Amino acid sequence: MIVRLAREQDFPGLLGLASQVEHWFGPMVGDPGFQKAVEKHICRSTALVAISSRSELLGGLLFGAGPPTYHVHWLVVSEKQRGTGVGRALIADATRRFVLGPGSIEVVTFGADHPGAVASGARVFYERLGFTPAEAAEPGPEGGSRQIYRLAVV
Repeated sequence: MIVRLAREQDFPGLLGLASQVEHWFGPMVGDPGFQKAVEKHICRSTALVAISSRSELLGGLLFGAGPPTYHVHWLVVSEKQRGTGVGRALIADATRRFVLGPGSIEVVTFGADHPGAVASGARVFYERLGFTPAEAAEPGPEGGSRQIYRLAVV
């Protein structure tokens, strides 16, 4: 697996990844705002992809590189690849590539009571990387609860 900056030709694959998580996050693939955000991150070189040796798209990440508070705007790993280190590799590469401490990295993920909190493994994933639960965030587009997770960087 390699992690690299996303390119224009990765756009359809990133939308394909988005389609795998719409049941948790609400419609994204057909949402012009989401499409524009993906395109903007690709153009700004703040979108990463994880690619297999067979050039299969394994995961993608959209990152906000604004010190001192950085943001994981979107992180998705292919259903078949979850739990194999793809998400960890994307976060590690984004941290090396974009983050200058001191500061923090924030991500908004499912609230503890959201059905996707356990099913997706997102909360446990971020906690294993050292993120800690922080304040509540605005509900997601599907109405589910959300929470900020924060990681201090030095």
